[in-house]
Amino acid sequence: MEIIVALVFVAAVLFGADRLMLLLESHGHVRWRRKGRRRLSEEPTARLDSMLSDHSRR
Repeated sequence: MEIIVALVFVAAVLFGADRLMLLLESHGHVRWRRKGRRRLSEEPTARLDSMLSDHSRR
């Protein structure tokens, strides 16, 4: 009987975590199930030296 309670508890926690992630996805905080992963080959790239250089010289 204890194992059934443990399995139901695990299922409830996983279901709750999934619903929480979907809520966060709808607000734009994470990408979870509905939007899928980003394609890294399509993302813009930047060189390290251009990111570290100081562009705001006064």
